[in-house]
Amino acid sequence: MRYCINCCIHLLPNDLHRQCFRCRGPNHNNQKCPVCKGENKIPLYTDSKQMKLLAVLEVRTDHSESWNGFFCLRKGRLCSLIFGLIIMTLVMASYILTGAKHGLLLIPSPFHYGAFTSNPSLMDNESLSDMKDHYQPSKMNISYVKDYPSIKLIIDTITSKIEFITRQRPDLEELRKQEPHMFSVIPNKFLPNSKNPCWYEEYRGNTTTDPYATNSYALYSKRFRTIFDYLRKVFWNHLYHYKDKHYRLRCLPHFYIIGQPKCGTTDLYDRLRLHPDVRFSAIKEPHWWTRKRFGIIRLRDGFHDRYPVEDYLDLFDLAAHQIQGVLQSEAAKERGKMNNIIIGEASASTMWDNNAWIFFYDNSTEGEPPFLIQDFIHAFQPNAKLIIMLRDPVERLYSDYLYFASANKSVEDFHEKVAESLQLFENCMLDYSLRACVYNNTLNNAMPVRLQVGLYVVYLLDWLTVFDKDQILVLRLEDHASNVKYTMHMVFQFLDLGPLSEKQEALITKSPASNTRRPEDRSLGPMLPTTKAILRDFYRPFNTKLAQVLFDDAFLWKRT
Repeated sequence: MRYCINCCIHLLPNDLHRQCFRCRGPNHNNQKCPVCKGENKIPLYTDSKQMKLLAVLEVRTDHSESWNGFFCLRKGRLCSLIFGLIIMTLVMASYILTGAKHGLLLIPSPFHYGAFTSNPSLMDNESLSDMKDHYQPSKMNISYVKDYPSIKLIIDTITSKIEFITRQRPDLEELRKQEPHMFSVIPNKFLPNSKNPCWYEEYRGNTTTDPYATNSYALYSKRFRTIFDYLRKVFWNHLYHYKDKHYRLRCLPHFYIIGQPKCGTTDLYDRLRLHPDVRFSAIKEPHWWTRKRFGIIRLRDGFHDRYPVEDYLDLFDLAAHQIQGVLQSEAAKERGKMNNIIIGEASASTMWDNNAWIFFYDNSTEGEPPFLIQDFIHAFQPNAKLIIMLRDPVERLYSDYLYFASANKSVEDFHEKVAESLQLFENCMLDYSLRACVYNNTLNNAMPVRLQVGLYVVYLLDWLTVFDKDQILVLRLEDHASNVKYTMHMVFQFLDLGPLSEKQEALITKSPASNTRRPEDRSLGPMLPTTKAILRDFYRPFNTKLAQVLFDDAFLWKRT
């Protein structure tokens, strides 16, 4: 094909070439065109293929060319520039408005979320910090009051799917198969003259051996190295020597403060450890049952080497040394005196966090964990005592958000995260049971706020499948805050602790509250009324069931 170069690039030497516009096309012939016949006309040859849109043409300079062609060319370039700027502006605006961190996305429609899956094969070799990739919900731009009816529909759907079904308790042999090493270390019988589950274990090291050289708590945290340095110095002095062999006293806790986070467990711990007969683990929250024994150090870091049970037992060595001193005293031997020291552990994740199960246990139960933390604790300590501190789940969630959110905290941001989490939870409930959703690692890591932690009754009912009701003390933070003395007396009675002097009691009950809200968080004020109404609707059926289980309407939280 031939084209007149003057016509093709709009560089016309004079107005007579206008007629050439009418004759160009696939049948245009340079010889037949009356304008293109001159010697000064340079034909452009192309092959039979379609000409590309972005072709670069080199042409001769003609100082007599018309300004019309010049303006056409400049106009085309200007349009391209403006079009590019518009596209760039739209993309940048989308990035800023949506807060996308993993790519530039145009603003999606609200309430559009990814599909839910609990297939463990999708999560093989992934760290927990990557679990959100399975749930990539759209960022929401909502009018807080206007969209309340839409969110209410989500809550109604969730409520309609709620069923409190009693789980089947696994038998002891199944538990042994899952954790053979743990069962080989912890015996099934303990010393009779101690309230704590304690026993003597042969120590095969010598005076130069470091008994804590491989302890994972000491290796991964600088904060605890001082404690272990002290334990190394006094370790040999606390060994029991019998027939050329050395034995160390090992102990597990007599009681556990198992939950919930942001419900006053730290304050309860700080007061309780002031009691002369109470000792705690060297670390306030070991999180061994829920995380460390699976190799989870920090949730965002994924899996590391699993902490063996020996590392957990090391945390109670300070208490074991004191208990051993009482047991070996001459007065105790003569009278068969019962040791009154009791050991406690206060990991607030123990009640609810079973997120790691899917990576270690068989997933053949339609998304529900076949084994829970309480199954193993009960297998070793059927007489353990459990303390639970709860608060209004609506306020707990807001406090949780303020404590853990790192940046851009606001009541509006909290509202959006609540709505987003509700949608994710609804997606799960459409296909799975309540228990499967509550214990689903992928869902729990995807939700921007931890809605599931406030579903107290789901966890409590599962603990009641293995422990008797009289082994569990459930308190309310609201009661504790208004009358510390009363709640502490309830705890002392529950743990069978002896009476205190007035001075000791005053020290425990009149100490300032621990772990209160930070000043910068208090400045944000309360959550939006619409957010509170949404959360009240969501938690209402769970609170109602909780009040029925505990025979106490205070757990409805109607007045808070």
